[in-house]
Amino acid sequence: MKASIIVFPGTNREKDMAMALEKAGGHKAELVWHKETSLGKPDLIILPGGFSYGDYLRCGAMAAHSPIMKEVIAHAEKGTRILGVCNGFQMLIETHLLPGALLRNKTLKFICKNVNLRTETSDTAFTNKLGKGHVINVPIAHGDGNYFANDDIINELESEDRIAFRYCNESGETTNEANPNGSSAHIAGILNKRKTILGMMPHPENATHDWQNNMSGLPLFESIVEALG
Repeated sequence: MKASIIVFPGTNREKDMAMALEKAGGHKAELVWHKETSLGKPDLIILPGGFSYGDYLRCGAMAAHSPIMKEVIAHAEKGTRILGVCNGFQMLIETHLLPGALLRNKTLKFICKNVNLRTETSDTAFTNKLGKGHVINVPIAHGDGNYFANDDIINELESEDRIAFRYCNESGETTNEANPNGSSAHIAGILNKRKTILGMMPHPENATHDWQNNMSGLPLFESIVEALG
């Protein structure tokens, strides 16, 4: 499996992503600088978290216009698997590869803590080893993670089984208290129509090693490695 991790000015999770993939049994990922204009033929493209361009305009908005993003969009149209986490999710929204918007957290404060996520579908290359209804506990670190979409989009995501993760409590129940940022329908991650693109706010890559005292995010990366070989 060939994986390319895109690095922007302000990205800070690229090495975490590379280590998570390796831990899951994948090959060493290639780090690609955002000014490059070619990706070759990757099986997986990762847009990692951080604060691209300092998020000075709008989270992910400036990164969405980086030279490499034309290649990312072209690969998306071909069906290449793409994983966008936190700032990477914001880029997928800004490039319209995924629907909706990411707004300020309901508290208007930056939140950094562990949260529980309930897997909503196992029918993807990203979640097939997690299982529907499985709860994982992973970190979040964002100020603009409040996923918003109108009722039509939410209904479409629901009917097409494109909601990947929801915020929940330890028992797997979705409650307002367990929703850290106010996201519509408690959504933490969504998929495109072909289920080849996953965007999510929480950081599964930071729950993959013993020294992180949490390995509940590892099955996501094992799913990817198994699916893409």
